[in-house]
Amino acid sequence: MALKVGIIGLPNVGKSTLFNALTKTRGANASNFPFCTIDPNVGIVEVPDERLKKIADIVSPEKVVPAAVEFVDIAGLVKGAHKGEGLGNQFLAAIREVHALCHIVRFFESSDITHVEGSIDPKRDRETIETELCLKDLQTVTDRIDKMGSAGKVGNKEVQKEFELLERLKECLNNSLFASTLNFTDEEALIVKSFFLLTDKPLIYAANVSEEQMHTLSIADAREQLGVPEDTEVITVSAKIEEDLQDLSDEEAKEFLDDLSVTSSGLDRLIHAAYAALGYITYFTAGPKEARAWTIPKGALAPQAAGVIHTDFEKGFIRAETIAYDDFVELGGESRAKEKGKMRSEGKDYVVKDGDVILFKFNV
Repeated sequence: MALKVGIIGLPNVGKSTLFNALTKTRGANASNFPFCTIDPNVGIVEVPDERLKKIADIVSPEKVVPAAVEFVDIAGLVKGAHKGEGLGNQFLAAIREVHALCHIVRFFESSDITHVEGSIDPKRDRETIETELCLKDLQTVTDRIDKMGSAGKVGNKEVQKEFELLERLKECLNNSLFASTLNFTDEEALIVKSFFLLTDKPLIYAANVSEEQMHTLSIADAREQLGVPEDTEVITVSAKIEEDLQDLSDEEAKEFLDDLSVTSSGLDRLIHAAYAALGYITYFTAGPKEARAWTIPKGALAPQAAGVIHTDFEKGFIRAETIAYDDFVELGGESRAKEKGKMRSEGKDYVVKDGDVILFKFNV
């Protein structure tokens, strides 16, 4: 299943340029005027994972299929978007469809690229976008409370529980805090999901920097300029440089990054950050036909992991023949791992671990 990440931010902060770099296409228009993106651009991006390559080197499959993230380039938001300003309703509706948000904030200076506010101010720009998301959710929550009326206070327990949740959310959003900052029980979280709130999503910040800032701006400095807590997920990336890399071979790209004294692509870090923000892990299947990475929520049980392949696998689950990734690679594959007692037969209560190489047994 492809995870869906929405790229959001003010106009002219580099969203479409970053999207082009992520998807290795020129599919998204990137121009020096607001709203050059009207309809969201969508692209599927492979999750970089050296483990899958090593597994494939061992089993020599006919096909290798990596995990994927779907990135959605959502047009720039502006002040008043929650009231429909600047095509706001259309843009906010697109955000509802994604699983997580990547907020691109402009840090670079450029006289050639207009800033809608006329100056660079990461904290101001961050707050502009997040205020609009909070205000839109506040509308949603308030409308729902109004529709419930007195039934919210005197109705059955389920109705009262929903009403109490809405009141908590209203107070939170009135204070310009995301719904995701509240602590919910598992039951409450399910109810909140039914509200389809924009602020109930994991959030990553991508500081779009110049080539010079790649060497001078630390993550701590970026957090300070954004005005976010120390534990906030922030990465630095130069969207323009990353877009230029798409025209190079892997070897040329490595040389280019070496010349810049950059150890890894900012896009690789962004993809992994998005994957981690959603709380997902990867397990592998490996055989002569195919070596493949599968995406599952952290904490998923073996039958649930099997169901990602096919619903029949979950319905008829018998057991999961499991080898830890390190054992699989060290011993050179399934045969030696089994011979050395490193293949385990796990049942329905097994919690799949990141990197497990699994063969499912099922009967339907």
